[in-house]
Amino acid sequence: MNAIFNKNSSSKKYQWKNLGNISIGRPDLGDTVPVAIYRQLEFSLIEVLTRRYGSKEANDIFREAGFIAGVEFARFHLNTQASFDEYIGELYEVLYKLKIGILKLEHVDSDFKEIIVSIADDLDCSGLPPTNEMVCDYDEGFLAGVLKVYTGEDYTVTEINCWANGDRICRFRCIKDQNK
Repeated sequence: MNAIFNKNSSSKKYQWKNLGNISIGRPDLGDTVPVAIYRQLEFSLIEVLTRRYGSKEANDIFREAGFIAGVEFARFHLNTQASFDEYIGELYEVLYKLKIGILKLEHVDSDFKEIIVSIADDLDCSGLPPTNEMVCDYDEGFLAGVLKVYTGEDYTVTEINCWANGDRICRFRCIKDQNK
């Protein structure tokens, strides 16, 4: 299992295969969980991280975790040999099927330096009361990981619209890092 839960290990490694066989392990309850329960885990974790490390570090940790998850998600679910349009189409289908959100590709320039996507019905924040914040740090990392797997390039992903900021959609600008 690559010691993902070994408390004495410094070499923990999350991989998609380590999520287990849910159909065997949860034969009665299955693989779905209400959004409120997912958010309970996410929001309580961000609170603990913020108390221990401060807001900036907590958000950076969430972004980094999202990146790791995005890489594994893309490797497991998406055809990295497909055309970009097909890759994004598969991403849309899987995010929709898994009820993570509804992806829309809004802009991509010809050399993939700038990509803008939006996510409606976002698992992390759609329906939150307005707090004048951008809260989808995990999503930023997730999208950067998904793009890294396909392009081999690093992206800085920044949320530019967020439900929690009073918008009704989350929108992300993905800029290819030029210095790496």
